[in-house]
Amino acid sequence: MTVSTARPAQAAKEKRSRGRPACSAIAGSDALLKSARQAFAKRGFDATSVREIARDCGVDPALISHHFGSKEALWIAVVEQIAEQTAPMIESTAKLRSSDFSPRKRVERALAIFIDKVFSEPDIGMFFSTAATEQGERLDVLVERLLRPYHDAFVVLLADAMDAGELTRNDPEVLFAMLTNAVGKTVSYSHVLSIFSSLPQHEAKFKRTVLAAALSML
Repeated sequence: MTVSTARPAQAAKEKRSRGRPACSAIAGSDALLKSARQAFAKRGFDATSVREIARDCGVDPALISHHFGSKEALWIAVVEQIAEQTAPMIESTAKLRSSDFSPRKRVERALAIFIDKVFSEPDIGMFFSTAATEQGERLDVLVERLLRPYHDAFVVLLADAMDAGELTRNDPEVLFAMLTNAVGKTVSYSHVLSIFSSLPQHEAKFKRTVLAAALSML
């Protein structure tokens, strides 16, 4: 009698095919980065292992090493992916300063653009909230690649509206921090809000309410 045995790699491949497809089968390194982003967002850099990311994504850890080399390089690649994905939002925000809108309307439009992005990619907000606790070089990368470009586009809109008397005079830096953190965390951690409110179950209504609440902070 002949007994047929599948090799471990083949068995793993067959097991994966019955469930979630491997990241490499979806979109190569882009899918790996998104999986890594979610893992880092939930657990932070130090508490996340490459093996865990590989497991979540359904690939061999060697594939991650092949693409990125180290966990540090993977984290930086995640930041670069987010920078690429948020670039259109930042560009649209920066263009508002030369638009025909009134200074206050520019701020309102910038908030709407930001909220649209947060709703479309809520794990970006979660990643940023977790990564903001970093120190040293990783914090520097986060600030220079993600925070500063958006800060520089948005804060001038707040300052212009204050100078025009269309917003209450306040510190634009503090207002920027309060607006972006309030919106980002409310949406990214909507599972916490859902304990007390049904709004997160109705995305369109939730988005309108978040925008209205953000505008009331002005």
